[in-house]
Amino acid sequence: MVAHRFSHVRHWVFDLDNTLYPPEVRLFDQIERKMNAFVMRELGLDAAAADRLRHGYWRDHGTTLAGLMERHGTDPWPYLREVHDISLDHVAPDPALAESIGALPGRRIVYTNGDGEYAARVLEARGLSKVFDAVYGIEHANWRPKPEQAAFDLVFAADRLEPKTAAMFEDDVRNLAVPHALGMRTVHVAPEPHPEPPAHVHHHTADLAAFLERLT
Repeated sequence: MVAHRFSHVRHWVFDLDNTLYPPEVRLFDQIERKMNAFVMRELGLDAAAADRLRHGYWRDHGTTLAGLMERHGTDPWPYLREVHDISLDHVAPDPALAESIGALPGRRIVYTNGDGEYAARVLEARGLSKVFDAVYGIEHANWRPKPEQAAFDLVFAADRLEPKTAAMFEDDVRNLAVPHALGMRTVHVAPEPHPEPPAHVHHHTADLAAFLERLT
């Protein structure tokens, strides 16, 4: 049974986007359009070049914002507020997920490469605001993104997290490498498993609520 592999866990860390809501909600379609518009305006690029740059910075720097800050000195707050000014009309509450998270023993936190204000809006729309003890955004990691070790170190220190008694739930397998190295249980949350699951991924689930119900 999978439950015994989490019997030691007392600190539960959840990513936000495409982890605490299903990818078919497609919030990132809106966010990516906003990112491209920002890059086009600020750097004077056409749509195709802005899209390539956005994806390249995500690939090479962890987030588009990290690349913009490092390469162009972009001020993070105007960028974050612009790209996260999106409609949440298609985000529905998930009582089953709220119940399964709320039943987990110990401390429950959200850690996202977005900002805390955006995370709070999404959690409210999902009916999850009351089941978490804290929410950490990229501002709490001194603007360093997952998958960087320094980002995890800052957030985990702020929450007094002991990795060997913690678990991490993420849709991006890159962001599970450091938690695994620190001794955490790692869970890839995605509709399909990675075609070649890396060694730092312990588990995969396409249904987070159902997976968590098996642990309590």
